[in-house]
Amino acid sequence: MNNIIGIRHEDKYVMERRTPLTPRHIARLIKDEKLNFIIQRSAKRVFTEKEYLDAGARVEDTLKDCSVILGVKEMPESFFEPEKTYVFFSHVIKGQPYNMPMLRKMMELKCNLIDYERIVDERNKRLIFFGKFAGLAGMINSLWSLGQRLHHYGYNTPFLKIRQACTYDSLAEAKQEISKVGMEIARHGLPTELLPLTIGFTGYGNVSDGAQEIAHLLPLIEISSAELLKLKDRKDLPNNIIYKTIFRKDDLSKHKNPGQEFDVYEYSRHPENYRNQFDKFIPHLTVLMNCMYWDERFPRIVTKEYLKELYSEGTPKLTVIGDITCDPDGSIECTHKGTEIEDPVFVYNPFTGQPTSGFSGEGILVMAVDILPSELPRDSSMAFADALMPFIKSLATADFSKDFNDVNLPSALKRAFIVHKGKLTPEYKYIEQYL
Repeated sequence: MNNIIGIRHEDKYVMERRTPLTPRHIARLIKDEKLNFIIQRSAKRVFTEKEYLDAGARVEDTLKDCSVILGVKEMPESFFEPEKTYVFFSHVIKGQPYNMPMLRKMMELKCNLIDYERIVDERNKRLIFFGKFAGLAGMINSLWSLGQRLHHYGYNTPFLKIRQACTYDSLAEAKQEISKVGMEIARHGLPTELLPLTIGFTGYGNVSDGAQEIAHLLPLIEISSAELLKLKDRKDLPNNIIYKTIFRKDDLSKHKNPGQEFDVYEYSRHPENYRNQFDKFIPHLTVLMNCMYWDERFPRIVTKEYLKELYSEGTPKLTVIGDITCDPDGSIECTHKGTEIEDPVFVYNPFTGQPTSGFSGEGILVMAVDILPSELPRDSSMAFADALMPFIKSLATADFSKDFNDVNLPSALKRAFIVHKGKLTPEYKYIEQYL
């Protein structure tokens, strides 16, 4: 069996320019594996139609001839066709309410759904992801936001030279500019009123790694969470150093029973036994980069109630929250929605509870772009396609009409198989409760 692979046009966001496979990768798959590809026309995709044609693919308005269709973000209900196989980030495994109609439509049409997010190895480690690029773009945007917000407060800092990630031609160009900013800070320092300038990171995965990679282009020293609490009392701090802290899970939460120690095993399985204790660190941070996994079982780390208390005492040190996690009303409760690339930041007023787009206004500035990797579309697509390449031949040659257990796919793809012929597969039966 040789299914024709389709690459769809991304239409969820105006600025979504990524693709799961680049022309270079498709040229190699056509040459080495004799596979067939149809690319849906797109005027905004970061790679041109000519590049795909030169690679040997067909470019057409529709994907009606394709039996396996690859995308990036969620697809509209009207796009699905009966009994076809779709591979994309579906965002359904938490029972996300906004995507349940899409999932129901796929099930009605007896479609197959494979989700990139669940392509994992035996230890549940993700094999295909854009996450690091979310961290890279998120940190670039947060430093840009810091410069703009400090300018609003009357400070002209080197951060003003940093632009939004999507305005750079490449990641390399962005890094080069931020390195220059880092050198300027190292030579000339920062205003005394902003010292110590501190950046805190939550999360240990690819997202956090990407954000820290950008931060390390600045003159940075890593300190522990305990050292962060004492930093403001030191009188000898240089003005040309930025301090970085990576917060552990036991920094974020503590057991509800006084005297009972934090237990990582219990915390992951029974987070309801824990409560937030991150409040004590917030007054010591200039920038908070939220890069961790979160779901509603876990305590929030920044609540609206706490922000109201914080701002009632005057303008705090905390200037920017880079909420890369981007869960609406989630771990950062004031993130009311994921923002768009063309409208990336808002200021949340803790007294009115209202957000205002842009860099001005009273409150905390939040950067919460929902599709951060698309701000670096060429670099992120290349890296994603590198990881996806080994699975394409299996998708092209699989017989999806067989019983689920008999569909011949690598185990990593099998783990990501959410819907088969319109039915939730055994591992994902729990989603029924959300339908």
